[in-house]
Amino acid sequence: MTDSAIPTIDGASTVFPHHGSDAIVAANHVGKQFATARGPVDAVRDVTLSFPAGSFNVIVGPSGCGKSTLLRMIAGLEVPTSGELVFGSGRADTGTPTNALVFQGRSLFPWLTLRQNVAYGLRLRGLSRAARNARADELLQLVGLLRFARAYPHQVSEGMRQRVAIARALAVDPDILLMDEPFGALDEQTRMLLQEELLRIWERTGKTVIFVTHSLDEALLLADTIVVMSAQPGTVRSIFEVPFRRPRVLTEVRKDPKFAELFGRTWDILRTEVNAARAQQEDLAP
Repeated sequence: MTDSAIPTIDGASTVFPHHGSDAIVAANHVGKQFATARGPVDAVRDVTLSFPAGSFNVIVGPSGCGKSTLLRMIAGLEVPTSGELVFGSGRADTGTPTNALVFQGRSLFPWLTLRQNVAYGLRLRGLSRAARNARADELLQLVGLLRFARAYPHQVSEGMRQRVAIARALAVDPDILLMDEPFGALDEQTRMLLQEELLRIWERTGKTVIFVTHSLDEALLLADTIVVMSAQPGTVRSIFEVPFRRPRVLTEVRKDPKFAELFGRTWDILRTEVNAARAQQEDLAP
């Protein structure tokens, strides 16, 4: 199996192996096609990526470029129509890494308390009530919500609900945490607080994170590696490493002169794809 050369943000070529000893998941020429009234549509085409264990990876791209479709394929909710997804060993005792998905917006069960929401996956696994409540309380403590354990989702803020959604995903101890625009519906202040919270949780747990966002600012603040996808059909336009050291303080990152430089250079790459996506939408308009 050969390696793939992908342009970096500097315009050079970087070789990213299809999968290596440290890759927890790799996409090898993955494509996804959907049947529509207008005929078959390629949502994702020829995507080759690898995600090392313990890394924080962010995928950005124009609307409709297949970011969420790629995430759903990694989660096992969609099946590739071409290529393959290769999963490395997440743990010593299991061959295939587990994953949990955090969506944007309201995903909690409104009839369950916050503790019961966090413990839901453990209930499905057959853990005793005492065991699952103890684990749920540990995670509610981790996200700073233990005193709200008996509250219902409608009784807390949207930002708090998203923290519960993250805790629920972590409850099943996944190897890969998949996040699809988890902070997209939040106000800016809450979003910043949850970005800091997510980094703190990631640093403590060491999970592999694959995070989809439309926000370049968010990508630069969070990621080890940023993947820029093209307009539909989504393929890899560029990959680059984020140079800011960890642990990160978001206000300090924004003050770094490299932040503005990287933002501008990333947007230069992405602008072309956003314009291409808009042109596609105009062509499809009735």
